[in-house]
Amino acid sequence: MELYLDTADVTAVKRLAPIFPIKGVTTNPSIIVKSGKPIFDVLLALQDIIGPDGQLFAQTIGNNAKDMIKESEKLRSKIPSIVTKIPVTPEGLIAIKELTKQGVPTLGTAVYGAGQGLLAALAGAKYIAPYVNRIDAQSGSGIDVVNELQTLLDLHAPSSMILAASFRTPRQALDCLLSGCKSITLPIDVAELFLADPAVEAAIDKFEDDWVKAYGTLSF
Repeated sequence: MELYLDTADVTAVKRLAPIFPIKGVTTNPSIIVKSGKPIFDVLLALQDIIGPDGQLFAQTIGNNAKDMIKESEKLRSKIPSIVTKIPVTPEGLIAIKELTKQGVPTLGTAVYGAGQGLLAALAGAKYIAPYVNRIDAQSGSGIDVVNELQTLLDLHAPSSMILAASFRTPRQALDCLLSGCKSITLPIDVAELFLADPAVEAAIDKFEDDWVKAYGTLSF
């Protein structure tokens, strides 16, 4: 299972990378813009934090295959190991197919349906990113899309894997993992919610209080 943080907040990644067992970081154009910094400044800083073994993702912004391929080349000229995120549109599928021929790993993104995700996988995308919460927000079922897509990949494109994205709650992420999804990317606020249960702190406080009362110190 692969866990990623979905952010361009360098400070947050630096703080959380030692805590969470993350495989790397995913970004998108909106996330990069939110950082307020040039894209390559952000990407290089993130790669430095996650180290040479950490996997970084960045997305193209061109709306035709030629520009997507050119932007992928530019990204990889700066960070050779980066995975290029390509929206799964007609032009995006052309780009995914060509980049796959070149040996460039891609992620098919902006996926709202299982059939759309399967096409990206058949075109050669290593990762497929269904937008779970955004599907829910459109009165669909993000987890149903993940379930259907996982089954389709198992049957027809086992070399591709889901990297589920767009989460509002930890429950959505857990449901994806329970469905057999092997990879998820979490926004910083959702990742932190996994460790935010006040009952945990209450239990630890009780342990410490009992120990101090018995032994007068918080040590063995």
